Amino acid sequence: MGTMSDASAVRGHLWVVGLGPGDLAWRTPEASAALAAADHIVGYETYVQMAGPFRPDQTLHGSDNRVELDRARHAFTLAAQGARVAVVSSGDPGVFAMASAVLEALDGASDPAWHAVELTIVPGLTAAQAAAARVGAPLGHDFCLLSLSDNLKPWEVIENRLVHATAGDFVMAFYNPISKARPWQLGRAFEIVRAHRTGEAVVVLGRDIGRPDERIRLTTLADVRPEDVDMRTVVLIGSSTTRLIPRPEGGEAWVYTPRFYGK
Repeated sequence: MGTMSDASAVRGHLWVVGLGPGDLAWRTPEASAALAAADHIVGYETYVQMAGPFRPDQTLHGSDNRVELDRARHAFTLAAQGARVAVVSSGDPGVFAMASAVLEALDGASDPAWHAVELTIVPGLTAAQAAAARVGAPLGHDFCLLSLSDNLKPWEVIENRLVHATAGDFVMAFYNPISKARPWQLGRAFEIVRAHRTGEAVVVLGRDIGRPDERIRLTTLADVRPEDVDMRTVVLIGSSTTRLIPRPEGGEAWVYTPRFYGK
């Protein structure tokens, strides 16, 4: 016969949920189910508000966007006490988002109760996919995702990866491209890409995709400027094979990267 403490022990559950870019229609059923099952919603304040609607009995834990590890530890502390917790990210939680922070917190944890928490990563639609869908299929061949933020990694590492990705003729998606604290890095990234790619290369700027202020713009590598971009923009740069197809009704062209090389 178990003790009272054994009988009352409840295994907590921690979901790390990708909300998608913002449009509720793009949120997966699994993500919606996890949010509905959670007692606590933890995340950057903007993303917590995106995660609604909420029930009166759910507790919201919004925080600053620079405290990822603290947020992850707070979520584990709640779940280790038996709570059902959802940590939310926009897009996909495994793409420059909270899933890695949650696992980093777990990796450094000595409390066995944290390791006993049931952990589920719930994928979501990431910004590069959403922007690509709006214009066609620019990610139709090999591509890579690069964060231009040097808050957590040295800029020299970013430059090295840019050089190799550009020389390798990958379609590229830039996340975290520019901010008030990082005003020059995007301009330098464009310089690196221009050294290996023609000025006619297609550039797609997708801002707030799936949100009320959504904006898509097509331009070229020769014409794009850092001031065209902000932190809420994902930048897609086509490869040497990326093509445009005019739309008969006008507006921005279709963009695609064929799955074959050559003509």
